[in-house]
Amino acid sequence: MKYAAVIEYTSDKAKIAEVRPSHREYLTGLLKDNKLVTAGPFTDDSGAFIVYEAESSEQAESILKADPFCQRGIFVRWTLRPWKAVFVNGTLLPAT
Repeated sequence: MKYAAVIEYTSDKAKIAEVRPSHREYLTGLLKDNKLVTAGPFTDDSGAFIVYEAESSEQAESILKADPFCQRGIFVRWTLRPWKAVFVNGTLLPAT
Protein backbone atom coordinates (compact mmCIF):
# COMPACT_ATOMS: atom_id res chain seq x y z
CA MET A 1 0.00 0.00 0.00
CA LYS A 2 1.12 3.53 -0.65
CA TYR A 3 1.47 6.15 2.09
CA ALA A 4 1.83 9.85 1.35
CA ALA A 5 3.76 12.09 3.69
CA VAL A 6 3.43 15.86 3.68
CA ILE A 7 6.45 17.02 5.63
CA GLU A 8 7.45 20.36 7.14
CA TYR A 9 11.17 21.17 7.41
CA THR A 10 13.14 23.18 9.94
CA SER A 11 13.84 26.75 8.83
CA ASP A 12 17.60 26.15 9.21
CA LYS A 13 18.63 26.23 5.52
CA ALA A 14 22.31 25.55 6.27
CA LYS A 15 21.42 22.36 8.16
CA ILE A 16 19.10 21.25 5.33
CA ALA A 17 21.93 21.74 2.81
CA GLU A 18 24.40 19.88 5.04
CA VAL A 19 22.18 16.79 5.49
CA ARG A 20 20.61 16.74 1.99
CA PRO A 21 23.28 14.46 0.39
CA SER A 22 22.71 11.67 2.95
CA HIS A 23 18.92 12.17 2.70
CA ARG A 24 19.07 11.74 -1.09
CA GLU A 25 21.32 8.69 -0.74
CA TYR A 26 18.73 7.19 1.63
CA LEU A 27 15.90 7.91 -0.83
CA THR A 28 17.92 6.38 -3.67
CA GLY A 29 18.19 3.17 -1.63
CA LEU A 30 14.43 3.17 -1.02
CA LEU A 31 13.86 3.67 -4.74
CA LYS A 32 16.07 0.69 -5.59
CA ASP A 33 14.24 -1.42 -2.97
CA ASN A 34 10.81 -0.42 -4.38
CA LYS A 35 9.90 1.36 -1.13
CA LEU A 36 9.72 4.84 -2.68
CA VAL A 37 7.08 5.91 -5.20
CA THR A 38 7.93 9.59 -5.55
CA ALA A 39 9.63 12.32 -3.53
CA GLY A 40 10.55 15.94 -3.82
CA PRO A 41 10.80 19.18 -1.87
CA PHE A 42 8.36 22.04 -2.15
CA THR A 43 9.89 24.81 -4.28
CA ASP A 44 10.31 27.12 -1.27
CA ASP A 45 12.22 24.34 0.57
CA SER A 46 9.75 24.50 3.46
CA GLY A 47 9.09 20.77 3.29
CA ALA A 48 8.45 17.85 0.99
CA PHE A 49 5.96 15.37 -0.41
CA ILE A 50 7.05 11.73 -0.26
CA VAL A 51 5.07 8.62 -1.18
CA TYR A 52 6.29 5.35 0.34
CA GLU A 53 5.37 1.75 -0.51
CA ALA A 54 4.84 -0.09 2.79
CA GLU A 55 2.91 -2.97 4.33
CA SER A 56 1.38 -0.77 7.04
CA SER A 57 1.25 2.77 8.35
CA GLU A 58 3.68 1.69 11.09
CA GLN A 59 6.18 0.49 8.49
CA ALA A 60 5.78 3.70 6.49
CA GLU A 61 6.43 5.76 9.61
CA SER A 62 9.50 3.64 10.40
CA ILE A 63 10.83 4.29 6.90
CA LEU A 64 10.22 8.02 7.35
CA LYS A 65 11.86 8.06 10.80
CA ALA A 66 14.96 6.24 9.47
CA ASP A 67 15.56 9.06 6.96
CA PRO A 68 18.63 11.16 7.83
CA PHE A 69 16.43 14.27 7.50
CA CYS A 70 14.23 12.97 10.29
CA GLN A 71 17.10 11.69 12.43
CA ARG A 72 18.96 15.02 12.15
CA GLY A 73 15.91 17.19 12.95
CA ILE A 74 15.11 18.49 9.45
CA PHE A 75 11.62 16.92 9.51
CA VAL A 76 9.81 18.84 12.24
CA ARG A 77 6.21 17.84 11.45
CA TRP A 78 4.48 15.46 9.08
CA THR A 79 1.17 13.94 8.14
CA LEU A 80 1.22 10.38 6.84
CA ARG A 81 -1.87 8.96 5.15
CA PRO A 82 -2.77 5.98 2.95
CA TRP A 83 -2.77 7.12 -0.68
CA LYS A 84 -4.05 5.67 -3.94
CA ALA A 85 -2.74 6.74 -7.33
CA VAL A 86 -5.62 7.05 -9.78
CA PHE A 87 -4.10 9.16 -12.55
CA VAL A 88 -0.39 9.49 -13.35
CA ASN A 89 1.05 11.39 -16.30
CA GLY A 90 4.55 9.99 -16.61
CA THR A 91 5.48 12.50 -19.30
CA LEU A 92 5.23 15.32 -16.74
CA LEU A 93 7.43 13.64 -14.12
CA PRO A 94 11.21 14.04 -14.22
CA ALA A 95 13.27 10.98 -15.09
CA THR A 96 15.08 9.43 -12.13
